Amino acid sequence: MAEQTPGEKPDDEAKFERLIPQLAMVRRDLANLPPVEVPEPYTLRTFREGDEPAWEEIIAESFDKPPGEYRFDGLVRNKGLFLPERVFFIVSSVGKPVATATALLKASDDPIPAALHMVGVLHKHQGKKLGYWASLAAMHQHARDGVEEITLLSDDFRLAAVKTYLRLGFEPCLVHENQRERWPKVFAALGDKGEWLAQFSHILKGPVHNTDASSR
Repeated sequence: MAEQTPGEKPDDEAKFERLIPQLAMVRRDLANLPPVEVPEPYTLRTFREGDEPAWEEIIAESFDKPPGEYRFDGLVRNKGLFLPERVFFIVSSVGKPVATATALLKASDDPIPAALHMVGVLHKHQGKKLGYWASLAAMHQHARDGVEEITLLSDDFRLAAVKTYLRLGFEPCLVHENQRERWPKVFAALGDKGEWLAQFSHILKGPVHNTDASSR
């Protein structure tokens, strides 16, 4: 994920406005996930009491919002079936959390009870695939929890994030008719030569699903 000034979008993202509903993606099989190989000098760990301010800093900066915009309790601790081992941090060589992702589990009667939730990386640590590794760690936790299918939500202009999710094996899930036109534009902005468009053509021509990942 390329570095950017807080509050601004990179040039290739600036042409996208925030459209609703958000883009939904799904991964239908968590078997045979690749290993998590966080690059040195970073290390991976799970949530500890006192990490709340660090999480809030990462997410606010990642989403280009002012400090205090996102609260850990409302978005993680009190959302779904919270356990510390489902919230992952990648920390720097001095122990500062710089990236995060959560393996969100909701009530068992939810249509899609599992999601990759609230993925973020501090700007100065972007470009090192930390969002990928944090997300993959959360996916491994879902697999350990016996989850078979997970989903997420993202935005059209978050091109680096969408590209990461595609690399992680997620595919588009149509939740509104307007996304039949939006997804090809996202693929084109990502430099697709037609491969993704061809790979997911059956989805873009298929039915619209009424689902809410309750995630980012």
